[in-house]
Order: sequence, then structure tokens, then C-alpha cells
Amino acid sequence: MFVRKKRNTSGTISVQVIDKSSGWYKVLKTIGSSTKREEIDKLLNEAHDWIKIRTGKYEIDFLNEEQTSNSVLENIKELTVSGPEKLLGKIFDEIGFNKIPDELFRKLVIARLCFPVSKLKTTDYFSKYQFFEIDVQNVYRYLDKLYNIQKQTVQQISYEHTLKILNNGISIVFYDVTTLYFEIDSEDDLRKRGFSKEGKHHRPQILLGLLVSIDGYPLAYEIFEGNKFEGHTMLPVIEEFKRKYKLSDLIIIADSGLFSNQNITELQEKGYQYIIGARIKNEKDEIKKRILSLNLGNGKSEIIQKSDEVSLIVSYSEARAGKDKLNRDRGITRLEKTVKSGKLTKSSLNKRGYNKFLKIENEVKVTIDESKIKEDSKWDGLKGYLTNTKLSKQEIIENYNELWKIEKAFRIAKTDLAIRPIYHRLRRRIEAHICISFVAYKLYKELERQLRVKKAGISPEKAIEIAKTIYTIKLKTPTNRSITKTLYLRQEQIDLVKLFDL
Repeated sequence: MFVRKKRNTSGTISVQVIDKSSGWYKVLKTIGSSTKREEIDKLLNEAHDWIKIRTGKYEIDFLNEEQTSNSVLENIKELTVSGPEKLLGKIFDEIGFNKIPDELFRKLVIARLCFPVSKLKTTDYFSKYQFFEIDVQNVYRYLDKLYNIQKQTVQQISYEHTLKILNNGISIVFYDVTTLYFEIDSEDDLRKRGFSKEGKHHRPQILLGLLVSIDGYPLAYEIFEGNKFEGHTMLPVIEEFKRKYKLSDLIIIADSGLFSNQNITELQEKGYQYIIGARIKNEKDEIKKRILSLNLGNGKSEIIQKSDEVSLIVSYSEARAGKDKLNRDRGITRLEKTVKSGKLTKSSLNKRGYNKFLKIENEVKVTIDESKIKEDSKWDGLKGYLTNTKLSKQEIIENYNELWKIEKAFRIAKTDLAIRPIYHRLRRRIEAHICISFVAYKLYKELERQLRVKKAGISPEKAIEIAKTIYTIKLKTPTNRSITKTLYLRQEQIDLVKLFDL
């Protein structure tokens, strides 16, 4: 391409951009015409700018020494953090969340992954780094709307995408519960004090139940009152999931803490298969004797048939045995120090914390029972699994071992997504906050999967960190032309762009 001045019969001079790549002259753009020298020079500058923009070679002159008052630097209109939208927005669309036509929903989800703060601080981030102005009250009103219309939609989209990336469909699901606390003192119908997994027993909380697939892809969630027994949360979530997607055979995998005899009976009556961690030390004496007599080698397992339907698989691991012994030795060391220091006397018990309410009638002598230590050591390295499935021993153990991925999901939600503490008061806004966090976690998992498939060698956290350093500048040239340029200044930014074809 080149710039041509063409003299017209009228006496004017036209400034044109010409292309000769095909072998003949082709007018790509007529910039304008004039008879005045200064106007023609201006048109020539515009023509050269047009070529540079068209070919992606526009160079920004930040130091315009001749026209300091009109330098490009003074005409910068916007400088935005654009990397997160480019990377996470692309994944947002690929999953299918762009079917939700709310731009604010998109922005809140991406912000939750990149800058997880309160809604008030999120609006401040939008203003400073996105040039997007919105009042926090408008965000709250949007959360009210989101509660009413989007919860089922986001779960449907997440389910359909997970179904697409898992070639064998969804036949095994994992369920777990965590607690999310609030920075308040008073309770209400939802936020109640209960057993806190975060050690915030003095704070009202809610329970969050999460259902995921193999590899930890999120499928469904529900929130419950903070004082509800977590074992009673599982069946409602699974029943709704099964009904919604018309699933027949599901294998439920969960930690032993979520199961009671009543839970197991209900699962069997409703036709579910399950794999759960067994409390082998709490089994009947006959079963315990059989377990201890197995004499399993490292990595070996055996089946003990508890009934026609229920099997108990017991496995042994030398690594687990070493960990069990280490944990017990640490506990015993702490106990020995406490006993020797005399801190477990009657007087100390009556003065520490709520122990002042205790009344001890007789003298108390506390010692360590060596026989109990010896008895406990017999169980080192042993792990039990209860199931009514027809899977092999190895399949049962391998599937149960996937349970750590749901624990990782909660860890990501609480650290990377900063899902708690929750500052909202109204239930509908709490629900909306969880909904946004659910979608953000889905984006995280898809980013993680794509990085693994692309063999990128970096974590999702690192990819997001790099994306947060990518800026886009919007300015006007001295010729009043608007220019937008994304800045890739470091190799890691360039590599990320190539990796995801941004």
C-alpha cells in the first residue's frame, strides 16, 4: 500500500491509499481532496495513519517535542486492565455463559476470579481499571434480579459443558459440605451458629453443599441453614439433580461424616449406589477382629461382606501407616508436655475458658494410657470403604480417592475466590453471591483443563496473574483519529496470547 496524490480536472488534489498487491492499482481509500497546501499535508498524514492502522503498524509518538500541548500522551482517554476479559471472557463464552445476556453478570464473575473483594470495592475496581461506572446500589439491585432468574440457568450450562468434556457421561458424582461465616453477631432464619469448619464457632454461618463430577467440575449447589446437620443436606441436592437431568443410575461418593445409618438406608431405598469412607474402628467387634487379622501388605486390599448388599473394602498403605504414626506421636508429645507441666489439674481446668463452669468433686489424676496407644497403633495404615456397588476393589478405591478434588474446590472458593466471609444480609443476595462464585469456579476449572490439554506448564493462578498485567490503551492522535492498542510488553504475555489465540 502507498499514498497517492491525484490531480483532478477541477483543480483539486485528492489523497488516496492505493494497493498494487494483485498486480494492478486499486483505490482502497480516498481520504479527501483540497486545493490548499496545508490541508493536503494534513490529508497525507491521515492517509499514512490509515495505512499503519490497517496493517497494525501504527506507532504512538509519546514525545511530540514540536507540539507538546497536543502530544499523544495528553490525549490518552482510557487505560484499562484488559487481559482478564480477553482470557476469562473467552472461556466464559466457550462454556456457554454468554447465553446469559447480562454484561454485569459477566463482569462480576470475571472480577470474582481476578479481584475478589466486596461489592463496594468491586465497583471501585470497575471505575479505576475498567472505566466502567456503576453505583453499588445498582449492583445490589442486580443481585436481587440474579437470584430470581439465573441460578438454574448457570447450573444447566455448567452441567451441559461438563457432559461435553467428559466423554463417558456423568455416572459418578461427589458431594461435600462446607461452612461459610458472616461478620455479624445476630442470627436469622438462614444464618445460624453451628459447627464451623473454619473455626468461627462464634459467628453465624450457612452450609454450602456442592456436587461435582470426576475431575472436580461443578454440577450443582445448594445453601442450607448454618445449624443443619450436614448429613441431611445431601439427599435433597442429589434428588433434585437426578430429577432435573432425568438420570437413572448414579454412584454417590462422599466422606463418612455425611453418612448416618438413616442416610445409607434412604440411599438404598431410593436405588442409589454409594461409596463412602468407613469408620472401621467403630465397627462391631466381630468385624474389627476380621480387619485386624487380614495382615495386608502394602497396596493390598480385601473385601469383607457385611450383608448381601453392602461390602466393606479394607486397604493398607505403608505411607498412610507412617502418617498415622507421625500424627499420633505428635499428639502424644503434646499430651506428655501438658501432663508434666501440671496443666491438667483440677484447678487449671476450673480456670481456663468455659471450664470455669465445671465442678469437679474429687481429686483428678491424669496419666497417659500406654495400652491404648498400643491398641491404636494396630490400625495404622488401614482404610475402609463401604459400598453397595458392583465395582472392583481397585475401582472403588480409585473413585473414592477422587474425593480430594471437591475439597480442593472448597479451598479454591475460600482462597482464590474469597467467597467468605459474606457481607450480604438478605437471603436473595447471599444466593446471588454464591451463584457468581459457582460460575467463577467453573471458569477456573475450565482454564485449568485447557492449560493441561495445551501442556502449558503453568497453573490457572499464574495464567490469571499474567492476564492482569495486560493493558489496553485508548487515545486520540493529533489528527483526531481514535486509536486502541493492547500492550504486550513481556514474553509471558505474548506466550499467553498465542496459547489461547486471544
